[in-house]
Amino acid sequence: MQLFERVISEDSMNIFTKGICVHFIGDLSRLPGTLRLLACQIQERTRHNKGLKLVVGLSYSGRQDLVQACKAVAAEVQRGSVDLDEIDESKLESKLLTTWDEEISDPDLLIRTSGEKRLSNFMLWQLAYTELVFVPELWPDFGENEYRVALAEYQERDRRFGRHQNK
Repeated sequence: MQLFERVISEDSMNIFTKGICVHFIGDLSRLPGTLRLLACQIQERTRHNKGLKLVVGLSYSGRQDLVQACKAVAAEVQRGSVDLDEIDESKLESKLLTTWDEEISDPDLLIRTSGEKRLSNFMLWQLAYTELVFVPELWPDFGENEYRVALAEYQERDRRFGRHQNK
């Protein structure tokens, strides 16, 4: 976490000057106090920025996100503000941590660094139709060249969003 804290601190001026809106998702209460404070400060300071929207998962769990979304919908049912028959994918999706902004959609591409070939409990719902690219570089070593290579691989994909390919 110290590496992440250092990188965020060093890049914060760049974030502010480029008008980037930063939003953190996850259980921030589990983070060290200094990182939690830094995350809250950056999020608050950039919340009205109109540039790129950067969502950062810190102590984020896809499974926990689904659980908290289910609990939020269940609470609405319990209060009587939602009928059981009204629960569908869009209702559940509306309660996920990643839906803090209606302009944010599910990712088109996930680049998984470190050579691991798994999702590691990350955005399980949101990655249903996301293209996955796995690269051997560790996150701190992942640079512009590696990004270009991953994008080139992504551009070669035939995105079907669950549809079968016509032969």
